[in-house]
Amino acid sequence: MSDLPVLYVKLGCGWCSEVVDYLGKKKIKVRKVIVSGDKAAMQEMVELSGQTKAPTMDWHGEVLADFGVDELVPFLKRHGL
Repeated sequence: MSDLPVLYVKLGCGWCSEVVDYLGKKKIKVRKVIVSGDKAAMQEMVELSGQTKAPTMDWHGEVLADFGVDELVPFLKRHGL
């Protein structure tokens, strides 16, 4: 099991693509989980965040749900990135 933060995304989700691109540019590694068409992964995300919207990130127990890059930047700063 990876100790990387987990990023749940949906295929075709513009916010998800922007977040993935941003993390890539900043060289921030995450374990990407695609919930589209994967009932188990979707259920895991819902249990974690209480909702079905993506992207959702689990940063070692701190959850950021239904966000874009504008919400991600301060979240990452709180984690020293």
